[in-house]
Amino acid sequence: MKKISILLVDDSYDMLEVLHRQLGALQYTTFQASAVSDAIDILQNSPVDLLITDMRMPGLDGMHLVKYAKMHFPDIPVLVITGFPSVSGAVEAVKSGAMDYLSKPFTANELKAAVEKILKQRYGRAALPSEAASKESEAFNYYGIIGQSEAANELVELIERVKDTRVTTLIQGESGTGKELVARAIHYSSRHQQEPFVVVNCGAIPENLLESELFGFVKGAFTGAYETRPGFFQAAEGGTIFLDEVGTASPSVQTRLLRAIQEKEIKMIGASKTQRIDLRIIAATNSDLYALSQSGRFREDLYYRLNVITIPTPTLRERRSDIPLLAHHFLDKYAREFDRPRPGINSTALQLLQSHSWPGNIRELENIIQRALILCDGQIEATHLPDYLKSPAEPALSENNGRLLPLKEVEQQYIRKVLEATGGNKTKAAQILGINRKTLRMKLRKI
Repeated sequence: MKKISILLVDDSYDMLEVLHRQLGALQYTTFQASAVSDAIDILQNSPVDLLITDMRMPGLDGMHLVKYAKMHFPDIPVLVITGFPSVSGAVEAVKSGAMDYLSKPFTANELKAAVEKILKQRYGRAALPSEAASKESEAFNYYGIIGQSEAANELVELIERVKDTRVTTLIQGESGTGKELVARAIHYSSRHQQEPFVVVNCGAIPENLLESELFGFVKGAFTGAYETRPGFFQAAEGGTIFLDEVGTASPSVQTRLLRAIQEKEIKMIGASKTQRIDLRIIAATNSDLYALSQSGRFREDLYYRLNVITIPTPTLRERRSDIPLLAHHFLDKYAREFDRPRPGINSTALQLLQSHSWPGNIRELENIIQRALILCDGQIEATHLPDYLKSPAEPALSENNGRLLPLKEVEQQYIRKVLEATGGNKTKAAQILGINRKTLRMKLRKI
């Protein structure tokens, strides 16, 4: 199913978030802009199927955007949002090219109806998620993304839509879902594939070093700066910089990142002049950045700059039909690495794999397959899998005497099981859980 991309334009961050969440729940992809100039930039560089804009904004207003879209992008339909006193302005906007208008305040159902009406008129019923038949297709390997499920297909379709743009992208998903793999797929499937792809794990670099590692420093900028050294941003020039665990960045780094995105320039530590940059910024997080921004732990303006388009990575629980494909892929990989014959997997072991809840997602599956390959002789059986996969008590991770458990308690129970399965080895447990040892220690202190 081809996902519809909708550009949302409003100077109110709260309204953008409401629209983003409501339309996201309807399976639409959204771009977001808080100013007309940003919206025009997105229209010029990104695939947009529908434009939804507020009328009253400081500076250039919604009417200007409607007229611009009508002149330069006549095939993109426009829905105007207006307050009650501005209905006459909305009518004028319709005369200038908008297809319809929606008066504030409106309900989620009214928004859904207005969007579906426009999409059906312009693209036909097949454009609506509710009208499209969901089906699984043949297995594929798309730049390392392996699958056949509807969730995997939708992920690849979204990558295809953004790969040749330079739009800032936020990849969100649980640990172990393959966020870096998605970032690599975006870069290496794009027309910039010959340019650098630089990975920065913001959570793995000490806070006092991250700023200088990202932006570089000049000689004498601080004690120990014996030479001028460029940073990761300079290394990624012309290509892509991937900022993993961006939610851990300090306020100072967040301020510099905001400037890099807004002004397309950076300043080395200790330098007096800025440098222009030309690259794509992809960020990733397993945290709820919106919640962090609302609590003051992450800059709200940076969140909206990073969140121009969001790519959610599906959990392995949402991709159960992909588990056999992934398991056999990892068997091939490690059989070659260990120079051993490739074993099979019997039906009992495969059934256990497909029924597991996979809180560690694909990374957990990879570790389990690697372990089983080492232990088996000719075929992987249930005895070669960790005990916690075979435990009949696993449903207690989600229920306790019929009572649903809070997510935090589910996580704590699972961490205990993984530690038990690894004999208390925190390094192995962290690998299976898809987190680093530091994060594991923090979580253990709360148990």
